[in-house]
Amino acid sequence: MSAYGHQMEREFSSQSLLSREDTESGSQYVLESGFYMKSFAATIFIAGLLIVGVLLVTLIVTLAVMLQSCESRSKGVVEIEKASDSYHYCKAFALHGELNSLEEPEIPPVCWNLAIQYIEGGEYERDLNFMISMIESFFDTISPSDNHLDAVLMDIDDILASNHTYSHQSMHQQQFNQYGSNKPSGSIEDAANLKHWRILELYVKLKSRGWSLILLSRKPERQRNVTAEQLKAVGFNGWSSLIMRADSEMEMETWEYFRTRRTAMKEEGTQIISVISSQLDALTGSSLGKRVFKLPKPLHYNSQTPTL
Repeated sequence: MSAYGHQMEREFSSQSLLSREDTESGSQYVLESGFYMKSFAATIFIAGLLIVGVLLVTLIVTLAVMLQSCESRSKGVVEIEKASDSYHYCKAFALHGELNSLEEPEIPPVCWNLAIQYIEGGEYERDLNFMISMIESFFDTISPSDNHLDAVLMDIDDILASNHTYSHQSMHQQQFNQYGSNKPSGSIEDAANLKHWRILELYVKLKSRGWSLILLSRKPERQRNVTAEQLKAVGFNGWSSLIMRADSEMEMETWEYFRTRRTAMKEEGTQIISVISSQLDALTGSSLGKRVFKLPKPLHYNSQTPTL
């Protein structure tokens, strides 16, 4: 082989060696580069899994909280609806009780409890104050005539109800304790006292403006002296007359008794301007005047005073 041939062989061998070295070096570089890329991808993958896991846990917790909130809200709505149903039921029953003069034992247990809530929650006071304000607003627009024949009729048993409606504290205590109230007597007494003072304020205001005040009672005539003393003792003085039931009227229904007395007043020349009471029997029938006002009350049962 010529010298040129040997030189070419050495160069080719040298180039092949370099090529193999480059190839091996390149393979090594590629291998190292591939290993580096796989580690980075694994890091990213693990980090992604952690993020996704955290997001899933957060989502699960959020959904659980939302479901619990919805459940509580739904439960609250149901409870409100139940309370609302009971309220409307007892409101309808109260009207039914007045129309039919139901006795105290006939009051549903749920209504006793709601009656206490009605007082303790302040709703009774708001209703009473609103009605008193309505009465005062009406009388702000009119004045009594000069002939003094105009009269305002007030149901005084609303004030002296302690002799009947609010007097049976042991009975009320037993009823309210049975149905879950912690302080029934205090609540009933508070309502009675509130009603007394608000009606007394109205009475004094009407009297100071010159209105003739006629007081109505369901009690028998033979209790007149005692009733008059009780009225004076609690601040009611200077009324025009006190209407009480004669013996012949004791068997009448109370609404008929009141209607008969109002008719007699009208025939005698009295101009009835208004009748104020918390009970329908005093606000039923003819000769009721220009405006009647019904005061609120928590409960109703037969208010007809028994014969003594």
